[in-house]
Amino acid sequence: MPVIAESFGTYPDGREITLYTISNSKGMQVSVTNIGAALVKIICSDRDGQRADVVLGFDRGEDYLKNPSFFGVVIGPNANRTGGASFELDGKVWQLDVNDGPNNLHSHKEKGWHKRLWETTISDNSVTFSLEDTDGNLGFPGNRKAGVTYSLDEENALKLHYHGISDRRTILNLTNHCYFNLDGHDSGSIEGHELQLTASRYTPADPGSIPTGEIAAVEGTPMDFRCLKKVGEGIGADFQQLKFAGGYDHNWVIDGWDGTLRHFATLKAGSGRVMKCYTTLPGVQFYAGNFIDDQTGKNGASYGFRSGMCLETQYFPDAVHKPEFPGAVFGDGTEYDSVTIYQFGIG
Repeated sequence: MPVIAESFGTYPDGREITLYTISNSKGMQVSVTNIGAALVKIICSDRDGQRADVVLGFDRGEDYLKNPSFFGVVIGPNANRTGGASFELDGKVWQLDVNDGPNNLHSHKEKGWHKRLWETTISDNSVTFSLEDTDGNLGFPGNRKAGVTYSLDEENALKLHYHGISDRRTILNLTNHCYFNLDGHDSGSIEGHELQLTASRYTPADPGSIPTGEIAAVEGTPMDFRCLKKVGEGIGADFQQLKFAGGYDHNWVIDGWDGTLRHFATLKAGSGRVMKCYTTLPGVQFYAGNFIDDQTGKNGASYGFRSGMCLETQYFPDAVHKPEFPGAVFGDGTEYDSVTIYQFGIG
């Protein structure tokens, strides 16, 4: 079905912000925007055939220029945290924005790719956003080109295909920071959602959420989601990792990672909606929305503590400082390429 484009606001320099809606014959709709290449809406049916929007977000493009919780945006060039807000690559030290204690979070909170207006190309069932960035900008080497294509098929699978190149070796680690609530974006807490992760290990972190370098077993801990379990079941456990992060906000190591597309999560809600998740990447940051600022979202909805949850596919946080982790350095002959799929159904 054709992609529908409509005005969604105005960027500070006067350019138009546009909302693009992709639909399939099953009645599912996905809306994305060129501000931050953000995923704005996912509308799908519950077990009774009732349709609802299941991701947190805003009604106007201008609100994505604030967006303190990063609702729906593509994070780049490097998602998640870098310890000490700097890294050394090919004999040179690169200084990043110090914006999360002594560390760096999501490249730059005000100037990162999630605040950029991306170029757009559309086809019958997909929208591609692309941008270019210059050598040294935000503290990262290389003249870089990056893009993400959102496509929707007849099996209700939303595919995110990322690609990036650079003329110098650099960090490229892109993710989408979408917050899901499968009962509806305005339905309150996600603690009753059931989650399964095909991950027998995770990466413990220090009090600043920087991985220690250990890859630890989930068995016998509240981090074990190998079988379906309610998000809220162990979130308040007397467990140091949960105390450090105020709940779940950690990187899980996807079992059997080899760069091919693998099922890594299943999420179920009381509405009967089910989301199955697949990726080619080695890790996923499960964030339970522990620090969502109280704010007004779409249609006047009140968002706050644990009103949405993220499943952010990624290379592991701080991988540039951890040679034991899969590397996120690309460029100068090696290209970044990854796929993540969120497929919706009833169960």
